[in-house]
Amino acid sequence: MIEEEDDKQKNIDEELEKSEKSEDSQAKSHGEILKEQICEGQKIYTLSTSSIIMSSLTAGLEIGFSYMLLCSVFFYYSDSLAVESLFKIIALVYPLGFILVVLGQSILFTEQTSLLTLPVLNRQHSIFSLLRLWGLVIFGNLLGGCLIAFVLVWIGPQLGIFDTKTIVKIGEHVAGFSLPVILVSAILAGWMMGLLSWLVTSSKDTVSRIIIIFLITATMAFAGLHHSIIGNIEVFAAFISGPEVSLGTFLSVEAVALAGNAIGGAFFVALLKYRAFVNNVG
Repeated sequence: MIEEEDDKQKNIDEELEKSEKSEDSQAKSHGEILKEQICEGQKIYTLSTSSIIMSSLTAGLEIGFSYMLLCSVFFYYSDSLAVESLFKIIALVYPLGFILVVLGQSILFTEQTSLLTLPVLNRQHSIFSLLRLWGLVIFGNLLGGCLIAFVLVWIGPQLGIFDTKTIVKIGEHVAGFSLPVILVSAILAGWMMGLLSWLVTSSKDTVSRIIIIFLITATMAFAGLHHSIIGNIEVFAAFISGPEVSLGTFLSVEAVALAGNAIGGAFFVALLKYRAFVNNVG
């Protein structure tokens, strides 16, 4: 049995090695994308702990620019549009932070969830090493998000680009669902972010990558899906701005959103994409 598994893994590795990018090809094959994803994931496993934390901290900070813009747009149009319409319009500015993070190659948990899972599925790393890496990335992302939330909660009203009422409304909106709803919503968001990583790898130029990031993250925002990292900023900012959002609410929403995002990226993208490839390997 063990020998059969080893032979199967050897065949998988050989097939991945054959997946070399062709200059004449209009699109990358499934194997080419999978190989690049595994290689990218492998590189992150080789980074030092301090490098991973600093890169993920940077991602948490940079996502804050999305929050700054969505608060500004919400506040600017609050007198002329209904609240329901405002939560749809902010989808147009929601992608900015994601564009900065993905193109800048900072480590964002939801974008890297499936990427970091693939080397484990390919038997190059253990589940323990995956969970350790996820923990470091989540820590850096959440810390960066909380730090930028403190800054924006102060600077927004000072510059007159949004007020405390706007901060609280957005936070209440994100947290105002039952935990089962947040879980399923977060799974869908994690699924979409995993696809974002896959599609960005499949694209060949910066413009197409920006379009992919915009379409996927704007769709997430328009549908109101729960993203654990920018959601961390949205709910934490409301928590420190008033009594409407409690610490318990913040912690429970964030925990469920993280779990959902992890399930969506690891299972619906990494596992299914990987199995779709290896099932064709003899």
